[in-house]
Amino acid sequence: MERGLSAEEAQFRQEMREFFTTKVPQEIRDKVAAGEELTKEDLATSHKILNEHGCAVPQWPVEWGGQDWSDLQRYIWLDEMQLANVPAPLPFNANMIGPVIATFGSEEMKKRFLPPTAALDIWWCQGFSEPESGSDLASLRTTAVRDGDEYVVNGQKTWTTLGQHADWIFNLVRTDPNAPKQQQGISMLLIDMKTPGVTVRPIQLIDGGHEVNEVFFENVRVPADQLVGEENRGWDYAKFLLGNERVGVAPTGWIKRKLASAKEYAASVAAGDGTLLDDPLVSARIAELECDLAALELTVLRVAANSHGGKPDPASSILKLRGSELQQDVLELIADIAGPSSLAWSDADGSEVPEWAHNATPVYLNFRKASIYGGSNEVQRGVISSGILGLKG
Repeated sequence: MERGLSAEEAQFRQEMREFFTTKVPQEIRDKVAAGEELTKEDLATSHKILNEHGCAVPQWPVEWGGQDWSDLQRYIWLDEMQLANVPAPLPFNANMIGPVIATFGSEEMKKRFLPPTAALDIWWCQGFSEPESGSDLASLRTTAVRDGDEYVVNGQKTWTTLGQHADWIFNLVRTDPNAPKQQQGISMLLIDMKTPGVTVRPIQLIDGGHEVNEVFFENVRVPADQLVGEENRGWDYAKFLLGNERVGVAPTGWIKRKLASAKEYAASVAAGDGTLLDDPLVSARIAELECDLAALELTVLRVAANSHGGKPDPASSILKLRGSELQQDVLELIADIAGPSSLAWSDADGSEVPEWAHNATPVYLNFRKASIYGGSNEVQRGVISSGILGLKG
């Protein structure tokens, strides 16, 4: 969408479009377009290409590999990347721990971790959620007890995405069990996944994939200089991290691409004397989604154009909420278009079912998570109620 773009911004969009469609291998982009699972090597290859061209961590400080782009330019970068079927830079590196270290880490920590984090020479994973601490993250129980120049960590994390590939984990731990408020006794530690006492166990998802894990810590000794910022300030850093994460969770380019694909799929399925695309109910459903998407994109553009200083806008909660809902609505539409053919996903070998229909159900099931990660949509409604509308519970 070119609404409101200056000539300079339109030129920037064209440059991003040309880069993404010519520099990232076509075979990787084809896998993204087909909804196929990407390998560790696929993700690493794409990320490293982006980093080599200054397009992996543009939101970071310039001295650590970032770009002096406006918020609107960063939106255009993300939108064109999604439209081109390019895998996003690893979010745990680019959007989560990188900005935290750049903002709150010591100079020594920045020098040690930021260059390999940008280059994906370190693959990070996130240690926040626990079996009984998800949306109520402040109730986490994993402990870190100071012992000389080390912390001794014991506990468990869950839903650790791509933890099976990770070199390091940024971990929220309880360092003061006697703090007046739960949030005041939490710290953030950086832990090498090869440290003795760290165990990773896979969680098999409903779509049959292995994307998330449990991570156990048994008397894991962590050097004290791997504490981010100050002890017992981890809650502040976690809120900063989650605010950055939500800004990118309204993937308008991704939704546009999927909705366009849905129209192609509908046009390929015979129905009556025509195709499903001719069905008035299907057409009306597509038109409604296109209107909702246009409204979301205009809101994203408005927020991006009015943001200053790279700080997360409170409206990111609205974008996260509506963006995740639209993601799920479009994927549900694709599964409905596939109809009974979508049930062939568990045994596709030798099947005459089209690849898109084979992938419809697992992709639909996988993205039920969209309304949970980055802070559940229920949490976002609370943020919108209090932080934007000023309502009191």
